[in-house]
This record gives sequence, C-alpha cells and structure tokens, in this order.
Amino acid sequence: MKPSAQQTHTRPGLTGRQPLQVEARSIDYIPLTERHGKVWHQGLFWFTGQFVPTTMVVGFIGPSMGLSIGWSVLASVLGVLIGTCFMAFHANQGPAMGLPQMIQSRAQFGVRGAIVPMLAVVFVYVGFSTFGVLLGTQAIQTVLPGPGWLWGLAIVGLATVLATVGYDLVHLVLRWLPYVVVPIFAVLTVLALVGLEPAAATAAPAGFTGAAFLAQFTAAIGYQLSYAVYVSDYSRYLPRTTPARKVIGYTYAGAALSALWLMPLGTFIAGSVPAADAMSNLRDIGDGLFPGFGAAAVLILLAPTSIALMSVSLYGSMLSGISIVHSFRPIPLNRTARAAGILVTAILIYVVSQGLPVEYLGSYNDFITLMLLVLAPWTAVNLVDYYLVRRGRYAIAELFDVNGLYGRWGSRGLVSYAAGVVALLPFVTTNFYVGPMVDVLGGADIAFLVGLAVPALVYRALTRDFDPATELPAVTASRTLLDGHQPLGGDAA
Repeated sequence: MKPSAQQTHTRPGLTGRQPLQVEARSIDYIPLTERHGKVWHQGLFWFTGQFVPTTMVVGFIGPSMGLSIGWSVLASVLGVLIGTCFMAFHANQGPAMGLPQMIQSRAQFGVRGAIVPMLAVVFVYVGFSTFGVLLGTQAIQTVLPGPGWLWGLAIVGLATVLATVGYDLVHLVLRWLPYVVVPIFAVLTVLALVGLEPAAATAAPAGFTGAAFLAQFTAAIGYQLSYAVYVSDYSRYLPRTTPARKVIGYTYAGAALSALWLMPLGTFIAGSVPAADAMSNLRDIGDGLFPGFGAAAVLILLAPTSIALMSVSLYGSMLSGISIVHSFRPIPLNRTARAAGILVTAILIYVVSQGLPVEYLGSYNDFITLMLLVLAPWTAVNLVDYYLVRRGRYAIAELFDVNGLYGRWGSRGLVSYAAGVVALLPFVTTNFYVGPMVDVLGGADIAFLVGLAVPALVYRALTRDFDPATELPAVTASRTLLDGHQPLGGDAA
C-alpha cells in the first residue's frame, strides 16, 4: 500500500525540540519538514553503542586459542577497520531515503521477500538483548540484593520506555552516556595496564597460528558488521542534504574508536589472567584501586549501557516487526503500532533471558558467528544495490506497495542471499558445527569473506542488464508525492 498524502505530511512526527514527545513515525518516510539533528551526533551515538563490556569480550578469542597478545591486537584492529566500513556505508541511506534500515531491503528482496533478512535481523536483536539482560542482571546483583528476575524486569522495563518514547530520547541518552562510562573505563584501562602482567605464552611474539588469527579477525569483523542493521534507523531524521562523507565518516569514527579501545583491552586482560571473564576480571582490576570500586564500576558500566542498548534493539525489532506485518496486512503506522511492536519484543526478550542459564554467556562467540552468517549476505546485497546498481535512487512510495515497482518477491536479491548463506556454510566454525572446508584450510575461518563476496558477485551478475533510467519516472513521482516537487537527490556519494 502506498502511503497517502495524509500519512506523509500531516501526521505529527518529531520536531527536534521536544525529545520527550512520543515518536509518531515507525517504518514510514520522514518528510523533509521533520528532518533535524546534527551529523556529528552519529559519532557519539555509535561510540556509545560499541562502548560496552561485550565489545571487550571479542578480544578474548585470540588469547583463548593461544594467539599472542600482539597478534590478537593486530587481528582485532584489522577486523574493526574493515568491518566498520560495511556498517558505516549504510549510514548514508538514512538521510538519503528517510527510511529505517531494513525496510530499504524491499527494493532488493521484494516487499514480502524482505521478511527473509528481517527475520534474521530480529534474531540478532533478541540475541543481543538477551545477553544484555543476563550481563546487566549479574552486574546489579554484585552490588544490590534482589532476585535476578526482578532486576531483569527492571532492565527490560526501562529499555521499553526509552524505545517507546523513541528516536530523539534514545539519541539523547546515548549522546550523554559517554560522560558516565568513559571515565570509568579509562580508570580500569590504566589499572589493567599497570597491574596486570601478560602470561608467558601470550606475551611471546611467536605465539601465532593462522586459525587463531583468522578467528580473532573474523570475530572483530562480525561484531562490527552486526551493527549494520541499526544504522539508518538512527540517521533517517537527518536532513537529506547531509553530506554522505560526513554521515559515513562520523559513524565510522564513533563505532571504530570504541572497538579499537575495548577489544585490545580485552585481549590484554585475557592474556594476563588465568580465566577470562569480563565481569569478574573488571571487578578484580577495579578493586586494585580500592576494595569495592570494581563492583561499583561494573555496575555503572553495565546497568545503564544494557538499558540503553536494549532500547536500540527494541526500537529496531519494532521497525522490522511492523515491516513484516505491513507487507502482508496494511496496518496504521502510528504510535499504537509502535508501542505494541516494542512491547511484544520486550516480553519475548525477557522470557528468553529468564529461560537461559547464566552459562549461556559462554556461547557469545558462537552468537557472533551466527550473526555473521545471516548478516554478511544481506549487507553485501544491500550495499551493491545502493552504491552500484540503483546508485541511491529509489521510489520510496513503491516500497509500501506489494503490487508496485519492486514486486512481492525479489528473486535477484533472494537468490543472491541464499547463494551467500549456502556458500559460506562449509567454511563456518563454531562449538556446535564445523564446516568441511575448515579442516582443509588448516582450521582457518574465512566464512565472512565468502559470505560477502559470493552474494555481492551473484547480485551484480543478476543485475548486469538493469537500467536505473527505467525507474526514474517512478522515483520522480514518488518524490512529488512525498515532498511536494522536491528536486531529485539522494545519490550515493
């Protein structure tokens, strides 16, 4: 169903001056009159989004496989620098298209076909949030009394409130949270560097195996890539005239800097302690300053960041959920639909988190691998379409019409995505599944390379005869409907 003029012009949205006003829009287009915000805010937002102890945990992988600290740090740095590229290049789609990230996939996969990557993304949202609830609850219980179910409920409840109020409040919280968590992590970093001594095995420069290096490298890429599904959700209110290089640059800088701090820190800690465990390690390091500081530091780091980042996931899962439902049954794109979508996901996350034992935190690395499996093919198809095939020109209104320009099922996108998943499976290595090619390659995990390259090449081949000019009349008509004869723009830059 195409959005009506009333949906796109008169229904209230955000003004930028009322951050506590409940956001009205969900998956619908953001009119130019409601665009607001500063592009540098993307840097702080994504710095905070990555500045959490779970980012540090990614750095544990290399030392756990016998890789030296130096090689592990190098693998993490390379992985961050490469993986953040894929994430950051999605950022420009927000201001250019005025849409959430995943609904843009309808252009490649079809209005209904896009549910395939959307379901995969909902899995990522729920998984991230479940780990957040478990970690946040543990952190609170180290300082405060009370049952885990109660603290878990408090975390999910507060995150639900943030997500329900919406875009501006979530941006505001993540923009100011660094003033709380950065000083704490800075103190813990200094204490770790001064107080810990690397073990002999991890300190040795010769401690290198190709499999361990690739495992650390892949984990860093996968972790950064996992944030690609969020990016346009939090840049779509920016003015359409926002320079692409700035929104991409600030997003890249924020997401990369926090990971380049915390992953090496995690590697140094993991290479210096008998057993790497994020919370207990940070608590012990903090207590080196004075008894009790470690527990307080962990609480300050984990409780607010768990709540804030869960609100980001709840917000994104709501957008994907509404997109899935809307593709089969038109529903009002209003505050009620937003609140219902957020509440349903919040209940699901709480139930899952309470049903999993704390020991499941040890499967976090496998979860990152699974994210890579489902997200790498999607990001390859989406970016190739945006930057190489359609070059940023889309008929936005047609994305809401199951019988419109993009069709119900986009065979080229779906085939490319399936080809990517099938191609990478033989190269995947986890604790519960090891692909047949892993042993052939001496234990090396190159699934991410296959998962990016194969769907990108397949999709480009399937669209080699596509002429963007054929869609130009629909693009122009869509802009006329949505913005009132605004000049054509949104080119990829």
